[in-house]
Amino acid sequence: MQDRSSPVTPPVMPNASLREPDPGVVDQRQGQIDPAGQHRVDPNRRGDDNTKQPGGSNPDRGERPAPARPDYPKPPFPEQRQELPGTFRAMDPRPDHGEDSWRGAGRLEGMAALITGGDSGIGRAVAIAYAREGADVAISYLTETGDAADTAEIVRAAGRRCLLLPGDVGDPAHCRSIVDRTVQEFGRIDILVNNAAHQDTFENIEDITDGEWQRTFATNIHAMFYLAKAAVPHMAAGGAIINTASINADMPNPTLLAYATTKGAIQNFTGGLAQMLAEKGIRVNCVAPGPVWTPLIPASMSAEKVAKFGESYPMKRPAQPVELAAAYVMLAEPMASYVSGATLAVTGGKPLI
Repeated sequence: MQDRSSPVTPPVMPNASLREPDPGVVDQRQGQIDPAGQHRVDPNRRGDDNTKQPGGSNPDRGERPAPARPDYPKPPFPEQRQELPGTFRAMDPRPDHGEDSWRGAGRLEGMAALITGGDSGIGRAVAIAYAREGADVAISYLTETGDAADTAEIVRAAGRRCLLLPGDVGDPAHCRSIVDRTVQEFGRIDILVNNAAHQDTFENIEDITDGEWQRTFATNIHAMFYLAKAAVPHMAAGGAIINTASINADMPNPTLLAYATTKGAIQNFTGGLAQMLAEKGIRVNCVAPGPVWTPLIPASMSAEKVAKFGESYPMKRPAQPVELAAAYVMLAEPMASYVSGATLAVTGGKPLI
């Protein structure tokens, strides 16, 4: 385990050069007129090679624009049910986690991330994106060995190290253990993604057992405290903690009472911790997804509800996990250095105000 008294190496900042002024480039805000009162030539005018973005198009050169997004499936879906915690391999249609679509650009080069619930769903999509952006990834999961092994194979195929950490994050000792093992394996921890979640549906409050209530809180919110407390001493300035909240934090679904209550707590935990860690240079944010096509859906809802999942949202469908990954990459990368205490809603057009 890393000596906590020794300094922690700051995370690599691949875009650091972008923060320094280039003497050969005109400042677009105030440098368009030289001291003689003449307009200067803009070196970044349309058509120059130095402005074309990777994957973009240049209309002046007659190039075709980038392709539109995939035509993701919409309900009705086949009726289906699984036992908790569920597996993505049994879902119909199979979720898209970015296996074939995510292309990295080195935005997290040299960094190390711990992702809870990283075997499937949003966590798997984030693990794939982080690896292809250059980060080593530790994946925490409950018991879904097959899903976790599949995710680890993709991470390693990207040329990054992957550490698999099975167990229950509702256990404080386990949370401390997986943080220590991540630091031992990678020598650092730059990003903590608190994504693991438990949910189940109940029509009446009388049907929610004490054990169910306690399990939901232990997994969804207590674990975030244990993991953050253990990780912060190993994190340098520039580190990032990203929590997964939900649209249920602001628009609670009554049949998900326990789950929705924890998601409201996560937003408050995020805002308070962001202020607490600001002087350390560690940023804390959360992502609030709308409906996402993950194993939790067929594992916690009736087959009839699964078939219609996401149809009430403006886009008339649930998100695919890969559609969440960009939010987690943005909140983790060093260039987002002034973003902290924020909730980033990814809700398919439904306002979160």
